[in-house]
Amino acid sequence: MTSAGLAAPIVFSDRMPPGMRPLLDLQDPQGLASKDGLRMLNDRPINAEAPPHLLDDDVTPANRLFVRNNGHPPAAADIDPDTWQLQVGGEAVPEEKTFTLKELKERFTPRTYQLTIECAGNGRSEFSPPATGNQWTTGAVGCPRWTGVRLRDVLAECNVTDAAVYIGYYGADTHLSGDPAKDPISRGVPMQKALEDETLLAYAMNGEPLPLLNGHPLRLVCGGWPASTSGKWLQRIVVRDRVHDGVKMTGKAYRVPKRPVAPGSKVPDADMRIIEAMPVKSLVTFPKSGVVLKTGAEHDVRGHAWVGDGSIQRVDVSIDFGSTWQPAELSPAPNRLAWQRWRATFRLPQDGYYEVWARATDDQGRSQPMIVPGWNPKGYLNNACHRIAALAQS
Repeated sequence: MTSAGLAAPIVFSDRMPPGMRPLLDLQDPQGLASKDGLRMLNDRPINAEAPPHLLDDDVTPANRLFVRNNGHPPAAADIDPDTWQLQVGGEAVPEEKTFTLKELKERFTPRTYQLTIECAGNGRSEFSPPATGNQWTTGAVGCPRWTGVRLRDVLAECNVTDAAVYIGYYGADTHLSGDPAKDPISRGVPMQKALEDETLLAYAMNGEPLPLLNGHPLRLVCGGWPASTSGKWLQRIVVRDRVHDGVKMTGKAYRVPKRPVAPGSKVPDADMRIIEAMPVKSLVTFPKSGVVLKTGAEHDVRGHAWVGDGSIQRVDVSIDFGSTWQPAELSPAPNRLAWQRWRATFRLPQDGYYEVWARATDDQGRSQPMIVPGWNPKGYLNNACHRIAALAQS
């Protein structure tokens, strides 16, 4: 068996899962790229991702963090951090309070955490039949260092009552239609997540003010859960006495079937559940997919692994389509909810086409599936093993 993308035999092709095409054949070298190497998936609204090899830093640089917008961001000229305000209200807040960004910085202890955020649709492009939405590959994830104040400290100042069940957010972005009465998105998280140490009202990324497209001047960061829960351009938090019912909290938005369904099925809204913690996942960030390597020599491979609310226990790599695996060296996370660096070495025994696969296992014993997991209408939560293409030549 050979690959259409190169004139070489596919080594271990007899072990390749049925129906799988070589990764090199699936890559589009003509994809539109913005500066810094991000690939644009949509410009209305703006959505862009980084290819895996540009996510090799331990701490994701601001210029490599993916962009996922649901509406139009506020104009930079309309943002004044000195006068920016955050309102906190809702059924479980006795009296609505307003804080300026300056007050948040002065009245509450600043905290810094490295936190992983990932779009729930990351990997959507691999589902068959195709799911609607931005066709993310693997780049809608990052793990910058965020600085801000704990949401729980601010909520304590607001005397939140025992009726609190959920929080919701509202930002300064505007609906694509231009209708000011419509919200582009308003999601949230249960109180248990809202009150975690690492859930931040963040105003800085990697020691600098947030980039405009990533929420400047204030955003919510709920590490390990879908990035859609981490509202940008934050203006209002509501503490609800029920599950938040804002835009993209109901129907099929950011929801998956409660039970497995046949590909292409129509699933009633009542049979869907809200996505909470993201599944176990990994990424190969070096070498770059499509690399040509010397046959028989030892080569380095590395990347990151993460999981929603837990930690990674091991990462394994394979060069024979998952028939055999070898353990990688795994570094501890810098803090809870941050991704973990892994490293390994490998040799390609003969000339030809290979794929290097990575598989992470979390602290609950859950491992990545070798192929795309159960289909769902919106193409969420694809955590199949990441793979890169490699060509061995003597």
